[in-house]
Amino acid sequence: MQREEFTIELVGACMGSTSAILERPLQAERDPVILLAHGAGLGKSSPFMEQIAVFLVQRGFAVMRFNYAYQEKKEETGGMRPPEKKPVLVETHRAALRALTERMPGRPVIFAGKSMGSRMGSYLAAEGAACAGLIMFGYPLHPSAKPEKLRVEQFPELGMPALFLQGTRDKLADLDLLKLHLGDYAGVSTLKIIDGADHDFKVLKSQNRSHDQVLAELADLVVAWATRLKG
Repeated sequence: MQREEFTIELVGACMGSTSAILERPLQAERDPVILLAHGAGLGKSSPFMEQIAVFLVQRGFAVMRFNYAYQEKKEETGGMRPPEKKPVLVETHRAALRALTERMPGRPVIFAGKSMGSRMGSYLAAEGAACAGLIMFGYPLHPSAKPEKLRVEQFPELGMPALFLQGTRDKLADLDLLKLHLGDYAGVSTLKIIDGADHDFKVLKSQNRSHDQVLAELADLVVAWATRLKG
């Protein structure tokens, strides 16, 4: 695996720059490349982000991870800090996309994300950013215990293929509501349900499956979907 660490310059965020990691397989790479965004609580180097990136690189994808600016500040100061407002998060995501395309010009890009990161990627795509597809690792359809506060306003603007990976115990995504509102998704959406998984894709001990096994399953689902994406 090849690994490059670098900074991304930002404008209008709480930090003037943020950190990023680009990892590439030593063998022949698949197309498209993956831009992977973290969730609200943990950054680009959380266990989930680290492990899913490793599994995807092992399967031939180049993967770039980055911190949103508020997370970079949290890690720098050691304090608590909530996510910035949506426009700032989307602009940081746009800067990360620009950094990836500068390093890998001419390559199509899939926007992937954990929870909030998947949502911000979908907003960026809805604004017209070049996007070959969307991968939602636990799309946060609504806040916990508030299914009436849906986050689906961008679905009719999304014409690219999307892969939704959701757990049956995810408190941020009522699966019946998600299935209903995927009918508003403009492109072709694929929903894959992970039995027994919560929002972080952790499963019950009774299933006798390790967290790594579940994440490997997610990576295999990405490969199968992306292969069809290429036609």
